[in-house]
Amino acid sequence: MPYFTKLLLLIFCLVLLVESRKHRRRRWTTHLDVQRASHIFKKNRDLTKAWRGKTEQLLRVDEHDFTMRPAFGGPAIPVGVDVQVESLDSISEVDMDFTMTLYLRHYWKDERLSFPSTNNKSMTFDGRLVKKIWVPDVFFVHSKRSFIHDTTTDNIMLRVFPDGHVLYSMRVTVTAMCNMDFSHFPLDSQTCSLELESYAYTDEDLMLYWKNGNESLKTDEKISLSQFLIQKFHTTSRLAFYSSTGWYNRLYINFTLRRHIFFFLLQTYFPATLMVMLSWVSFWIDRRAVPARVSLGITTVLTMSTIITGVNASMPRVSYIKAVDIYLWVSFVFVFLSVLEYAAVNYLTTVQERKERKLRERFSCSCGIPHSKTMMLDGNCSESDANSLAGYTRNQMVPEEEKPEKMVVHLAMSNESNSSRKRGLKGHVGLRIIQNTHAIDKYSRLIFPGTYIFFNLIYWSVFS
Repeated sequence: MPYFTKLLLLIFCLVLLVESRKHRRRRWTTHLDVQRASHIFKKNRDLTKAWRGKTEQLLRVDEHDFTMRPAFGGPAIPVGVDVQVESLDSISEVDMDFTMTLYLRHYWKDERLSFPSTNNKSMTFDGRLVKKIWVPDVFFVHSKRSFIHDTTTDNIMLRVFPDGHVLYSMRVTVTAMCNMDFSHFPLDSQTCSLELESYAYTDEDLMLYWKNGNESLKTDEKISLSQFLIQKFHTTSRLAFYSSTGWYNRLYINFTLRRHIFFFLLQTYFPATLMVMLSWVSFWIDRRAVPARVSLGITTVLTMSTIITGVNASMPRVSYIKAVDIYLWVSFVFVFLSVLEYAAVNYLTTVQERKERKLRERFSCSCGIPHSKTMMLDGNCSESDANSLAGYTRNQMVPEEEKPEKMVVHLAMSNESNSSRKRGLKGHVGLRIIQNTHAIDKYSRLIFPGTYIFFNLIYWSVFS
């Protein structure tokens, strides 16, 4: 029994010893992991706090008065500008303005921002540093609205180089005025300008210039407009004078736009031309069909009025005549003249019928004698009278001195064939059809189309 107890105690002690060693090893491993993590944390510590202090020390922002321009009291500081046009959003003829989104970049040198660097690398900042240093006060002349994009943060970038050169870039959308000339509308070309200028500094303090000449202006190849074709972009510069403040350097971004004509051909020119051609149909309608010709003329006149009103509703109320006004109003005159033409035809027809009626009442016509017929002719017998004359020939005629007012013709039956009678009837029917068309209608069928074609030749040769 004592031997067995000693064995149990020995086994228990060994188990305690093993567990103690495992616990000690586990604690030692945990300590090593903590030390290793602490070493890694110290090695890869957050450098932004220390670098921030180093940056402030390098740039020395707090040591200088950045309310004053660089090299104050010396020559004018040169500020180079370049622009990349991202989009040309809209052109408004009514408001006479355009909207453009662009990247505006400024380049200048401020020795106060120079810092020592072994690798000659620049430092890049966002818009928060811009409020602490001097930047050019460039604004857009004749702008109506403009803003710097701020999604998701202010679209401003500041890059400082060791020698003090600064690149200041921003993304701006601006709506500016554009004086347009609509005398050739819609066959016109418009030239608009976006003007940049310093607001406070004259040319003695700040000299704005295009950094690389015409290469300073770049455009996106995907820029397109629905109604215009962008022909070219180019840059210019000149001095602007204000009587109260002096001379300022002004930079111009010029672009030329040519309007697409196809839309106006479909919406304006083709409908107007078709209305004019439709009014000519009236010349081929019987002059006695008063409702048809009158309704056709009124319809074309009202349609032309609607087209003119629709075109002018989308245009500014300018005090001069546009090219489209000339075309539409000349077309309206042609349509209106076709209505007046039928008014003249109807009036002259009424006057002619009135005269024939008086002559018919004055000279009666007697036809229907079986063999030897006597007939008083006034030159306007009816169709039934003319048919009764077929097959008769003139036998004798009373001399004019024996009939002071009437002409009596004695007709006797002849032996003409049926073929000659039919030819006479056909000729009479053809004569009647020709008589239903007035002479004014005959001339109008040629004069109206010929004149309108001549007008179109002159119009398109002058304005296109």
